[in-house]
Amino acid sequence: MSVVKSPLNESDLKTVGDALRGALVDLVDLSLVAKQVHWNVVGPRFRSVHLQLDEVVDSARMHSDTVAERASALGVTPDGRAATVAAQSVIGAVPEGLIKDVDAVQTLVDALGAVIGRMRERIAATGDPDPVTQDVLIGLTADLEKHAWMFQAESP
Repeated sequence: MSVVKSPLNESDLKTVGDALRGALVDLVDLSLVAKQVHWNVVGPRFRSVHLQLDEVVDSARMHSDTVAERASALGVTPDGRAATVAAQSVIGAVPEGLIKDVDAVQTLVDALGAVIGRMRERIAATGDPDPVTQDVLIGLTADLEKHAWMFQAESP
């Protein structure tokens, strides 16, 4: 039950709600993965990778709030609970313990690639039912693609 009256019809709201909920899951997990790697990265490029990881965390957290608030504005309840994120994220598991800087970079390249792929699907799905949500997703995807480029440039 929602107290917010959505401007979207029921079918469009389902499409857009699914996209926003999925985006939130991926962004929450991306922030957690990047922070886990941030805490455990070691190696000659420690400092640059360590700082770059915090930039990803900050972006993912900022965008997750924007996505959750967009969902709420449409009458869709956001769900960023740990169990939901664990069950629905496409990001692979982060290894336990210390992570070599080259492995840290590859972990982020893979994580960002998985999230960006799903964001692009959501962009396509939301264009007709809700261009406003599509615009939100386009903006955050551009930001994630910038981070992906920077991590790919760090790859050996």
